[in-house]
Amino acid sequence: MVSGLLASAAQAANPERWQLNMTRGVTETARDVHDIHMVMLWICVVIGIVVFGVMFVAMFRFRKSRGAVAQTWSHSTKLEVAWTVIPILILIGAAWPATALLLRMADTSESEMTIKITGYQWKWRYEYVDYFGQATPVNFMSTLKHDSNRVRQLGSGIDPTSVKDGEYASYLLDVDRPLVLPAGVKVRFVVTADDVIHAWWVPSLGWKQDAIPGIINSAWTKVDEPGVYRGQCAELCGKDHGFMPIVVKVVPKAEFEQWLGEQSSPAAPATAQTIVPSSAPQG
Repeated sequence: MVSGLLASAAQAANPERWQLNMTRGVTETARDVHDIHMVMLWICVVIGIVVFGVMFVAMFRFRKSRGAVAQTWSHSTKLEVAWTVIPILILIGAAWPATALLLRMADTSESEMTIKITGYQWKWRYEYVDYFGQATPVNFMSTLKHDSNRVRQLGSGIDPTSVKDGEYASYLLDVDRPLVLPAGVKVRFVVTADDVIHAWWVPSLGWKQDAIPGIINSAWTKVDEPGVYRGQCAELCGKDHGFMPIVVKVVPKAEFEQWLGEQSSPAAPATAQTIVPSSAPQG
């Protein structure tokens, strides 16, 4: 039942083939970004209609073949003031809510959980730093899932469309270990890289953050509805740049706490795909 709900949420939230517009996303940030995007889109549409409308009327109505004669005046101060002031007002009107949104996106205060994300060629490391003030020793690598990795090899002869997660075509979009998050919890991310510049990007969350060696960037998210949300590295980082997807699995808070306890348990197998000691070699 839960897996079915997660699959349906993934279908609704993740970008689809030939999708022309932004996804509305599953966070308040993503929805605000989408709404501002739509406002700016319609402003640009109206400006385009007005500008090109005036241009085409001038081209066809006042053409030489219809006997039009060029005016001799050089300029109009009133018109120049109007087409200077109006764009300024439009820009201010658009910049005000956009700036307010950027400030909210940068505010990681009152976070209830912290996760460190480190980019590598070509995988991600997730370190669960704390959860409601309690240290959590969960630390693992997330890489391209084996079935996609096998299909992408030259000469494999396997049809990429055969790789699916349920009904979802997941070729190059699945990982061996997803990032698991609790629903309804504000999560702070600290993002960096160990080798070259990467970028951690999940469209449904509404933001993208660069992962730069030697620099710590921060961001946050809060997803209220459980689901599976996919993303990609969005910075060209080498020959396998296209093969380091991101999968975020959001589960109910009680289920997350159970999962966290299992990962933190001494009985959990300490393999490269479970808990990795923080002193392990980077890379």
